[in-house]
Amino acid sequence: MILASVGIHQNANSCTGITLKSSDGATIVARSVEWAEGESPSDYMIVPRGYEQQSALPDGTNDGMRYMAFYGYVGLASENYVIEGLNEAGLSAGLFYFPKFGSYPLYNSEEKDITLSDTEFVAWVLGNFSSIDDVIEALSVVRVVATDTRAETLHWRVADKSGRQIVIEYINGIPMVHENKLGVLTNAPSFDWQITNLNNYINLHSGGVEQHDFGNISLFPLGSGTGLLGLPGDNTPPSRFIRAAFYQNSAPIMENAEKAVNQAFVILESLTIPIGSQYAQKDKIPQIPSATQWTSVSDLKNNRLYYTTMYNPIIRVFDLDKIDFTNVAYQIHSLDNNKLRPMIPAQID
Repeated sequence: MILASVGIHQNANSCTGITLKSSDGATIVARSVEWAEGESPSDYMIVPRGYEQQSALPDGTNDGMRYMAFYGYVGLASENYVIEGLNEAGLSAGLFYFPKFGSYPLYNSEEKDITLSDTEFVAWVLGNFSSIDDVIEALSVVRVVATDTRAETLHWRVADKSGRQIVIEYINGIPMVHENKLGVLTNAPSFDWQITNLNNYINLHSGGVEQHDFGNISLFPLGSGTGLLGLPGDNTPPSRFIRAAFYQNSAPIMENAEKAVNQAFVILESLTIPIGSQYAQKDKIPQIPSATQWTSVSDLKNNRLYYTTMYNPIIRVFDLDKIDFTNVAYQIHSLDNNKLRPMIPAQID
């Protein structure tokens, strides 16, 4: 299981999240999901209003907190655990790996009725809340624990229709809520550290550096984009955070949500991790097209969830306003039925 195996090869587990705005008032939250150990069992699920679940517990039972979906939602999942999703109220939630820096409360069997598995946190948020204020208030009455102590901790991004976004991290058993005004998230270290680290790149800017004299010679740019000389190019979480922040904030504001959605996919494509870069030359490399298994984009204004995968770059979309969440059945389907990229004959007149 992927979520339980995260501690084995940490550089195989990477996620990058960005946020864009459009001129028509839409907020677009996007993210990639990386897993380089092999093909992830990736699905989408449609969850109707009234769907009931009960959380798994560290003791191996499913006797934890019961929770029901007051809001219907669409979730992108692995092993039936929702990784990213959007609900009908326009609230988005997603989990990101957070190894070595987080720690949950200790499990107390006497509080199992309010105990929730970390892998079920996204499903609980999507099914129960329409605003960030409601999510923050509920954190005081739920105990989030790890059901598999071998796994690394997680942290979460939540955004609502107003455009507000937070990051939730458990540090020393206490939920820390960070206002994410930047709209970027990767993995470890903690979110506040990542924001502080941005100051190390204060010299970076879009555009180019002008030709200027240097002693008795004249220096000139060797190409475009010299304002970003020094931008880190490796795939560690701190470096991806910096790249995502600068690509996001140098992007022009698109006139409408649909164009911003396409822009989000392009930005995250520039952060895609090719398979093989995480392995030493002597290691056996899995036979998959990419370490970036899938990418999703949520339009919070228009209630649409989009995705692409390593097997199919064609953008697919769920329009949540067209789903009858009262009568639709709970269902789960593979993100890809065909494991080969589609090839379409070019037009010849």
